[in-house]
Amino acid sequence: MYIFVLGVYVFTSILFFKYPTLIREKKKLKFQCKHISHRGGAGESLENTLTAFRHGLDEGTQMLELDCQLTKDGQVVVLHDSNLLRLTGVDKNVSDLDYSDLPLLKTDLPIEFDPGNFCSKPDCPDRKIPLLSQVFQEFPKTPINIDIKQNNDILISKVNELIIQHCREDLTVWGNLRDEVVKKCYSLNKNINVFFSLRQVIYLILLFYSGLLPFVPLKETHLEIFLPSIYLRRIRLDGGGQLSFSPFILHATNILLMKRALFKHLSKRGIQTYIWVLNDETDFQQAFQLGATGVMTDYPSKLRAFLENCENEKIKC
Repeated sequence: MYIFVLGVYVFTSILFFKYPTLIREKKKLKFQCKHISHRGGAGESLENTLTAFRHGLDEGTQMLELDCQLTKDGQVVVLHDSNLLRLTGVDKNVSDLDYSDLPLLKTDLPIEFDPGNFCSKPDCPDRKIPLLSQVFQEFPKTPINIDIKQNNDILISKVNELIIQHCREDLTVWGNLRDEVVKKCYSLNKNINVFFSLRQVIYLILLFYSGLLPFVPLKETHLEIFLPSIYLRRIRLDGGGQLSFSPFILHATNILLMKRALFKHLSKRGIQTYIWVLNDETDFQQAFQLGATGVMTDYPSKLRAFLENCENEKIKC
């Protein structure tokens, strides 16, 4: 009897994994993006500036990825770091300053995902930290991926209000690696797309290997993950430096999560997979071979050239 039940479970799990729409309605997203500019393209323009976003779009990007913080006077700004030292040279927290008092960005910024290299723009006139509302006003039809950098109810509420005000619930993805932030985002507005938190990624892996994945509903619309091979390569070349992930986590992620079958299943359910932050053609190729929907890059011109070459050579990517 137990063998029969197990056999039925395995059969139905495989069947619905391959054909998930037999039991799940496919999510209908308004956009699907291959080319995503990380912070607007932090390797080619000063990160998270209007100039960066314009340049990314000029280079064919289909989505802008950005970060949000809250100033002392309650303004939602497009900024990655909570402290301003790396970006401006001023050792103060953005939450301690009014928007009008925020310093200008430095003309040379380190590229986080291209260690040792800088984006140098000594003559750049656009060094002001922008408001999220300015980005929404200038790019009303562009999909935008928002990383809510703080577990702050006021910040989440204000971002939601701006999204609604600018009529872009179906053009926005938001969330954070922290599960509590994603839960607050989803609870506040279920009409806005959300990406998997780190906790939910682990849950996804458990569902995948237990065979339960086809049977479980998922609120998330986007799986946004890093490519472990980048960090493993860095460890081989220079010992890894100061990595955010241990070698064990990297190897485990590479083995357990980077599965074409998983990404294909999610795609059939209307869930898009974005891999970040890739700055090399070899990594672009690997991501698309794995079945990723899109790639986040600091170098939008590189990704554009890669995609154009794929199209010209009739290579699937």
